[in-house]
Amino acid sequence: MAKVVVLQFPGVNCEYETLRAIESAGLSGEIRRWNAASDAVKSAAAIVLPGGFSYQDRIRAGVVAAKDSVLDSVVEAADKGVPILGICNGAQILVESGIVPSFMEGSVEMALAPNRMTGRSGYYCTWVKVKKGPARCVFTEFFNGRDDKPLPLPLAHAEGRFVSSSQAVNDRLEGGDGVALVYCSSDGRPAESFPDNPNGSAFAIAGITNASGNVLAMMPHPERAAWYHQVPRHVGGSWGEGRDALKSGQLFAPGPGRGFFESLRHAI
Repeated sequence: MAKVVVLQFPGVNCEYETLRAIESAGLSGEIRRWNAASDAVKSAAAIVLPGGFSYQDRIRAGVVAAKDSVLDSVVEAADKGVPILGICNGAQILVESGIVPSFMEGSVEMALAPNRMTGRSGYYCTWVKVKKGPARCVFTEFFNGRDDKPLPLPLAHAEGRFVSSSQAVNDRLEGGDGVALVYCSSDGRPAESFPDNPNGSAFAIAGITNASGNVLAMMPHPERAAWYHQVPRHVGGSWGEGRDALKSGQLFAPGPGRGFFESLRHAI
């Protein structure tokens, strides 16, 4: 059976928890080092680029890894319709490689700029609320039928602000093209400012997909919310209330991030 390949670049630090989240959804996966992954990527059922600090985030986050030769195989897989998920640093790599949003093939159309926040700067670690964006994506199919309820997810980054210098790209993003996931308030309204929009991302974008919807670059960490016991009580809403009511035997029930991996299973 073809496996989900988790790419391990130097400096990545979320590969093992990401693999556990993949396996929790009933999938088979393996971690492959960047310099010995090309063949595995070519035969993979899906590809996941996990979070961390590839190449120490030198120059800017994700840009060095995006130039690695293994990304040629990832681009080929994306073109063939293979599901590809980039989480945090993985999202930065997908953006820097031009795989998303891919409005103009072969171009890097966006960047993930330093966080823009009120009263602070730099690295920011917290829980946020997100909801499904207008663009179709295989990884967000689990949102269908959820009555548009906000989903709590953790994030941790210093460069998570989706931006573009192209007016043509911004016009398409504003119209919803490529926008798979957005930050929102606790009542589901689009995030307008910090802290609901935790990094100043344009149009409150939390995740970008490609035209075919088989690639998702998202800044929040679903693997850190794959089990219910990972959810803090302070997130509020149904997930916070449910966490309070959990008994010890229920702590390993699926958490809010599990849906992304279950959607992957259905896509495969």
